[in-house]
Amino acid sequence: MSVQARVSRQGVIRRYREWLPEIPDGAVATIGEGETPLIEAPTLSERVGARLFLKFEGMNPTASFKDRGMTVAMSRAVATGSRACACASTGNTAASAAAYAARAGVECFVVVPAGKIALGKAVQVLAHGARIVQIEGNFDAALRLSKRIAEELGDVTLVNSVNPDRIEGQKTAAFEVAEALGNPPDALALPVGNAGNITSYWKGFREWREAGRADSVPRMLGFQAEGASPLVAGHDFESPETVASAIRIGSPASKEGALAAARDSGGLIESVTDAEILAAQEMLASEEGVFCEPASAAGVAGLLKLAGEGRGPGGTVVSVLTGHGLKDPDVILGRVQLPDPVAATFEAVAGQMRRVIA
Repeated sequence: MSVQARVSRQGVIRRYREWLPEIPDGAVATIGEGETPLIEAPTLSERVGARLFLKFEGMNPTASFKDRGMTVAMSRAVATGSRACACASTGNTAASAAAYAARAGVECFVVVPAGKIALGKAVQVLAHGARIVQIEGNFDAALRLSKRIAEELGDVTLVNSVNPDRIEGQKTAAFEVAEALGNPPDALALPVGNAGNITSYWKGFREWREAGRADSVPRMLGFQAEGASPLVAGHDFESPETVASAIRIGSPASKEGALAAARDSGGLIESVTDAEILAAQEMLASEEGVFCEPASAAGVAGLLKLAGEGRGPGGTVVSVLTGHGLKDPDVILGRVQLPDPVAATFEAVAGQMRRVIA
């Protein structure tokens, strides 16, 4: 007797096929990405002076937003007969590319700055069997090399966000936000590194409005880490530095798209300090129960900064949390330690608890 299986998450290609480039059914590489939760944040809402929701993209299969674009890019690569894919990465793109390449049955090569990939992401890449090439250079050098490799080797698809298929897949998050709220929010805050995500959300919201699904689009509020803020400074950073490794990028590939999103939506792109990012990450975890990686907290850090300066957007606001906190555990382990053990007795354990709840 045959059993009809019900797949709980069909993936963004099948869910939003009419909004995406043509992909044959047989080429679709999906691990059930998308349909990530939109979580209301009541405590942080009071702090930022708006009704705040968190779009937790850390609930994607490889625990970051990159999966939305990767399913489209990898599926299109399969459809065109690519034998391999390549990408430059500070971690999340590499983890996603490795997983989707494994699913699609193609070889994957990731070029990363030596010593600059977070532990959780490096483990993912290795687990999926991708080939890591560490270079003595930063992300921007890795991207230049990856582009050249894809151009000159043949049958190799570049799956960084400069690939328009990545942007197409990532825009589906904007559709989900609009569907969940009934309308687009008044503002959307998110981290900006290579700038593909803010470009994607803006494209999605515009297409949603143009299709008659909404009358408005949100203000796009992008936030870079102060030590890696070329869009704020107006020039590239040769040696970007920030604790938020996912946005440690000195020359964003999607610079023009990001600037257009901020300009055309009446939004902004500003910077926040590492201290503000880490404080926001801690608030999210300890006050809302949502654990994101440091870069993901940049949007909330920015909203807190704007509120403190009397410039908060108000209304309904969504902050995109781009990756799960387990992606970058070293940041947490660097500032907290496990306590010393106590005796295995009721008195010892209860004594520890009484100190807190008394």
